[in-house]
Amino acid sequence: QEQVVESGGGSVQPGGSLRLSCTASGLTLNNVAAAWFRQAPGKEREGVASINGHNGRSWYLESVKGRFTISRDTASNTVYLQMNNLQPEDTAVYFCATHLYQGVPAPWYAAKWWGGHWGRGTQVTVAS
Repeated sequence: QEQVVESGGGSVQPGGSLRLSCTASGLTLNNVAAAWFRQAPGKEREGVASINGHNGRSWYLESVKGRFTISRDTASNTVYLQMNNLQPEDTAVYFCATHLYQGVPAPWYAAKWWGGHWGRGTQVTVAS
């Protein structure tokens, strides 16, 4: 069964860090575009970061630039989201998404264009 599973969420204080993992089974993440989205209560799902499948170029939501880093590890078939200096406004359920192609869809931050696989999400809570 093809699926992606997120892990690594949790509760941290402002200024803390978390690393989210998106691990695939039954499919490879190594040559397709992948992304992280998040959805807070009462808000629409928004793109946080994406990475293409051929040269590793990445794109970020403006509010997370300089704090979040998306990367992939081909050996473990995993895409990561390193989140530093977390703030309360980062609180949300974070989802991993894959695309069918190496290039990211346009616009990359629109969830509807990610036609590969979606995980069920992992909760990130930032509070003092």
